[in-house]
Amino acid sequence: MYKRVLLKLSGESLGGPAGKGLDTEWLEKYAKEVAAAAKAGLQIAIVNGGGNIFRGLQGVGKGFDRVDGDKMGMLATVINSLALSMFIKAEGVESVVFTSTPMEPYAKYYMRDEAVKVLERGGVVLIAGGTGNPFFTTDSGAALRALEIGADALLKGTRVDGVYTADPEKDPSAVKYDELSFDEAISKHLKVMDQTAYALCSDGKMPIIVFDMNATGNLTRLLSGEKVGTLVHP
Repeated sequence: MYKRVLLKLSGESLGGPAGKGLDTEWLEKYAKEVAAAAKAGLQIAIVNGGGNIFRGLQGVGKGFDRVDGDKMGMLATVINSLALSMFIKAEGVESVVFTSTPMEPYAKYYMRDEAVKVLERGGVVLIAGGTGNPFFTTDSGAALRALEIGADALLKGTRVDGVYTADPEKDPSAVKYDELSFDEAISKHLKVMDQTAYALCSDGKMPIIVFDMNATGNLTRLLSGEKVGTLVHP
């Protein structure tokens, strides 16, 4: 069903149950999922958040300037990408980290054509550093990169199995949607992604799939065409 996708992972997911720092058990788990899909011939680019290390917006009011705080958050995504990349390589799959601002020798400066070349030869691409600008979230960075590389879909890996009428972790009566249009998601005030990212995907007709990345095999099943999570489409 999909040939090329952009997978968005939160920084907290890489921190394991605590959601902080780097949890090697969960890094290995995610790497195995990604590597298995890549070995099956699927092209995967990844954008990680940085909230497990530092989130710029949370520092506002605590002594951190928003612009410098966002720079710290972008650097946190580079650390996360380097870590996940090492575990993907350990699974026998090529993995290359690109950054939105020049950061050699730690990673390669992002150029779309270079990233696509890695994907086409069977490697995994991790694009770190957000958009390279403050005031933009990694959701926005993920939407931008998905459109740039010509992804078939943007996959948002979370710890819940889709989009619900309310937060299922707080409201046991919440009902899951199997499928939604962009207009429906807006009218129902559902928080699929932040508004900027959502607008980019809507304008670019980029479908979004929200799914549980923590369920073993979910990524491979989704990429093989099975109905997993919630599809949000134009």
